Amino acid sequence: MMMSYGVKTLISDSGVIKYRILTEQMEVNNVRQPSRWEFMKGIFFEQFDEKFQVQAYVQADTAWYFDQQNLWKLRGRVYVRNVNGLIYLGEELYWDGRVHELYSNVYSRLITPERTIEGTCFRSDENMNHYTVTNSKGSFVNSDIEGDKNNEPQPASATNDTTTTQPQIRPASQKRKASGK
Repeated sequence: MMMSYGVKTLISDSGVIKYRILTEQMEVNNVRQPSRWEFMKGIFFEQFDEKFQVQAYVQADTAWYFDQQNLWKLRGRVYVRNVNGLIYLGEELYWDGRVHELYSNVYSRLITPERTIEGTCFRSDENMNHYTVTNSKGSFVNSDIEGDKNNEPQPASATNDTTTTQPQIRPASQKRKASGK
């Protein structure tokens, strides 16, 4: 077991730097099963390409890395931004390094340069180039939904398996009138 504070580290693969990790506290625990790295005071890391250009930023309040499964679990104010400007916001995100996939089954928000999509099930490749959001709601262009014949974008709203309700709040004076008092 190892506890480190004020960590700034680079991780390489075959001599090529892939990640930079910054964290206030890091615990490596090989005694627990499954063995893991814990980042209980938050984590920030950058992913680089082979030319050392930043491909993505990842930030979370808490994180665990399960080394035998090559699996990251990120919790609490998770923020991911890729090189294309795509932003993921949510309370939980898994990054599976074995299948090179990101996924979440909690409410998430995906912001692209063109639109914002919200839903409760997110799945993507690890570069966030190909993704799906189910149980979703958001604003879309008609051609995205129906395949507009003139190929002219027209604003539209679409929801998929999502119902949004707003509670009606009445002033106290109206409540008394409604109850006859």
